[in-house]
Amino acid sequence: MFKRSFVLVSLFVVVSFLTLGQQATVDAKALQLNAITTAMPFLSINPDSRSGGLGDAGTALSPNANSLYWNTAGICFSKNKLEVGGSVVPWLRQLTNDINLYYIAGYSKINDRNAFAFSVRQFTLGEITYTDQNGLVLRPDKPSEQEVAVGYSLKLTDRYSLGVNGKFAYSNLTGGLITAGAQTKAGIAGAADISFMYQNTDINLGGKPGEFRFGATVNNVGNKISYSTTSSSDFLPMNIKLGGSYTTKMDNYNSLTVTMDLQKLLVPTPPIYDKQGKMIAGKNNNVGVISGIFQSFSDAPGTPIYLSNGSPDLNSDGTAKIVKGSRFKEEISEITISGGLEYNYNKVFAVRGGYFHESKNKGGRQFFTFGAGLKYNIMQIDMSYIVTLQRNSPLANTLRFSLLFTIKSNQN
Repeated sequence: MFKRSFVLVSLFVVVSFLTLGQQATVDAKALQLNAITTAMPFLSINPDSRSGGLGDAGTALSPNANSLYWNTAGICFSKNKLEVGGSVVPWLRQLTNDINLYYIAGYSKINDRNAFAFSVRQFTLGEITYTDQNGLVLRPDKPSEQEVAVGYSLKLTDRYSLGVNGKFAYSNLTGGLITAGAQTKAGIAGAADISFMYQNTDINLGGKPGEFRFGATVNNVGNKISYSTTSSSDFLPMNIKLGGSYTTKMDNYNSLTVTMDLQKLLVPTPPIYDKQGKMIAGKNNNVGVISGIFQSFSDAPGTPIYLSNGSPDLNSDGTAKIVKGSRFKEEISEITISGGLEYNYNKVFAVRGGYFHESKNKGGRQFFTFGAGLKYNIMQIDMSYIVTLQRNSPLANTLRFSLLFTIKSNQN
């Protein structure tokens, strides 16, 4: 079993660093900007301060009250029977001071094999004043978005588990305002997550006991939504995540955890159009949910070749000639990589650091994270901080705060 775990660790690390190396090449050759946008992006904002200090990598971490967001399957491996917690994330503080994410979550283990979890998410976008085309004030509004989720975790064996979530999301961004003759409306979505966890707590590496975890999740699979009676509908931020973590116990008091995540949106990549609005590269992204998921793995348009006059160099069928290898490179660039290290002293005090990398042509979020945690009796406080690599990034100086309570431990 140790050999199997070691192979999984080695394979995951190799794939992660190969992907990061490939992305470095992609960034250096400056693929054109072609970011993927979705509806309800607030569903992808990480509320958990622990993983927030680890570069937003949490798919394979040991479970806590926030695991419904990261990996529900891991909850049945928890050493506690009942936990609840809350988080506050002041969002985009470089732009405004009244956007906040509030998150409440918890779980209860029914027995050793079954656990249930819940979460409530509130995303407030501050106060917005609507005006008409002449600049006259129509009315103020306070748009917001909400999500309610429930989850179930099932332990299949001592080392394997599955999880499933159901969620309902509501996004009211306009308050029913009429714009350009169209009636706007709130977006309503139902979605599901499915997750897997492998855990081996009997590893001995270098003479030190250790724990290895591997997690995989598919998230936010649900209906497309539209915010008006005339606009086209958009995908939810459907995504797939793979994560691995390893904890080595250096002695009875000190431990070190390393973790890494890979993530990819399961949303079609926008195609490329010419000046006349004709699609010249890529695939039509106005497709159904299931078709969009499968299409997202092979629809990157790549980089068109342009003539000296600025027009695309076309094939006989009217599509653009593409720079060799750029389609594959763009597909790889759609994978984000995150990871970090956590030092823990006596399960009371923890310090964390991490890094998040997104290719420049897919949004360019690249930042370091730092965090700390303190546990006293049944209460645990965590916080994290983002340091961006880009100037004037809206994510700069983002703070997360989490408070967790162990209501019932296995010792009770």
